[in-house]
Amino acid sequence: MFAFVLLGIAAGKPSQFQKERNLKVLPKDISDEALDSIMDGFKVALGVKCNYCHKRDEATKDLDFASDDKPEKEIARHMMRMTMDINKKYFNYNNVSDAEMIEAVSCKTCHRGQPHPSLSEIDTAQ
Repeated sequence: MFAFVLLGIAAGKPSQFQKERNLKVLPKDISDEALDSIMDGFKVALGVKCNYCHKRDEATKDLDFASDDKPEKEIARHMMRMTMDINKKYFNYNNVSDAEMIEAVSCKTCHRGQPHPSLSEIDTAQ
């Protein structure tokens, strides 16, 4: 019986190598691969590296992905909510024959590889 209790406790504890997550916009059960793909898309769209939004843990010298210490991370969450709201409100995927043809708003729409989009570039793109 004691062995079953120990196995149950061990199974319930996260691995020491598992990254701690602090997801507030993306689904909590998103796969590591899907999360990495989304984050890679952000890096390209804004022309930044992970440390732009994620703080470095000085003790381990690794990025602390769960930390909310950098304001850029909350700004990114706000921007994600904004683009999701715009796409939901203005792009109706349910009533079209070819949803892939709809051009939806994404980070790259405004940022175009820059951390801070230029308003003059946005104005001339229209």
